[in-house]
Amino acid sequence: MDVVLLQRIESLGQMGQVVSVKTGYARNYLLPQGKAQRATAANLASFEVRRADLEARNLVQRTEAQGVSTAMADATFVVIRQAGESGQLYGSVASRDVVEGLDTVGYKVDRSQIVMERPIKTLGLHPVRVNLHPEVHVNVIANVARSEAEAELQALGEDPLAEDDVDLELDGMGAAYDEDDDGDARSGDAGSEDNSADAEDASSEEAAAEDA
Repeated sequence: MDVVLLQRIESLGQMGQVVSVKTGYARNYLLPQGKAQRATAANLASFEVRRADLEARNLVQRTEAQGVSTAMADATFVVIRQAGESGQLYGSVASRDVVEGLDTVGYKVDRSQIVMERPIKTLGLHPVRVNLHPEVHVNVIANVARSEAEAELQALGEDPLAEDDVDLELDGMGAAYDEDDDGDARSGDAGSEDNSADAEDASSEEAAAEDA
């Protein structure tokens, strides 16, 4: 289907361009959302009459979006999720989680504005793109952690998983020391028994010598 774009659409074209798209895409997305019109002679003529108004409105919206993007750039929000020792999440972080996370730090966006190639499935700091306007986008940061404490560490550039590894190593060393202590104690006990036996033998020899 041929349509005339009423605004810039990434990967399609600029406002006023006539492009060919799949019928389902046009009927389910472009036309109902007012992003395009069928490229009929009447619609093309109507667009030319409205072009100046559309361009002026787009300029105002773009300017507002640029102002928001300046304040919103690298905005960080925390998402708490359960995960394994490798950092793999038991689940994932999707666009609705980004919307909710941005809301907690004071930014209102729609799910349709969130651009995620795939859900987030690991702990860490993840950049997420937000389209504020067809010509303006900004990256925000999803801080995905198992707890608020771990999120704070990640925000400081530290790796909580590395801390876990150190703890495990220390636990292992502690267990090894315990085993060594037990071993020394047992060796000490054996030495004491040997000394007692030697003392008893010496006493027996002295008694035999006196009798003789």
